[in-house]
Amino acid sequence: MATFDITGVVQALHDARHNWRQTQSRNSEAGNREFPSRDALSSIIDCLKGVLFPMRLGPPDLRQESEDFHVAHALDAALHALLHQVKRELAYNANLRGEAGRPVQEEALIAVRSFAAALPAIRTLLDSDVLAAYQGDPAARSVDEVLLCYPGVLAMIHYRIAHHLYGLGLPLLARIISELAHSATGIDIHPGATIGAGFFIDHGTGVVIGETAVIGERVRVYQAVTLGAKRFPTDAEGHLQKGLPRHPVVEDDVVIYAGATILGRITLGKGAVIGGNVWLTHDVPAGGRVAQAESREGAFANGIGAA
Repeated sequence: MATFDITGVVQALHDARHNWRQTQSRNSEAGNREFPSRDALSSIIDCLKGVLFPMRLGPPDLRQESEDFHVAHALDAALHALLHQVKRELAYNANLRGEAGRPVQEEALIAVRSFAAALPAIRTLLDSDVLAAYQGDPAARSVDEVLLCYPGVLAMIHYRIAHHLYGLGLPLLARIISELAHSATGIDIHPGATIGAGFFIDHGTGVVIGETAVIGERVRVYQAVTLGAKRFPTDAEGHLQKGLPRHPVVEDDVVIYAGATILGRITLGKGAVIGGNVWLTHDVPAGGRVAQAESREGAFANGIGAA
């Protein structure tokens, strides 16, 4: 029968954890889990999807006459579960600032109430995203198909929820929620990014949208598009400076085709069209069109990137 040195491995792992906590000035005597749970947030988001779209993303046996009852019950459960996770993040943040033990109950309750009040507006924004996908994709047969099947819409549900939590000063919760969608869809949207109504990600895999990106209304992007940073400034000690505007500004009605890489704090003017596989580090004026040099002559005559 095979045997293993379980005791030795457990002790070595204990030592590794202890050493890490000491080097990071963590309070090893806290005893309880200090930060939010990814699994708990996954369950909360699944519940909130059914709150936002009960007849399509809610329980399979739900009937319209009991829709409000379901929403009330599911929302109450989701908000109480979220409150627990918010308290964990606020306590974790207080501990990092050297304020361990600071009461966070009231602050957490205010945040969750604000989030709950924002849900109707979030639903309205998501309706605009669903409609943009339906109108922008000739393969879409219904808005129901779009909501149930399109990875870009799933990513936007997570983003719209995460972005509001990010604005409430809960960046860890927001990032976990965004990363749940990233894992499922291959679409990486930082919750700090600002995205207007009617945003459509077609196909989606490999799309990256950075933290300080600003995107207007009715913007459409295709797979493998990157809205990233060109460089990462450092301070006098060589540490990365965080929070600086470093990602593109995309104005209303812009289309960005597959594989385009757009870097730095540049502006794509209203109605601009960016062709596939373009590497772009300079501003584009309103109505401007950019394509690869070797294909520029005929690219727009027939319309690029037809999907």
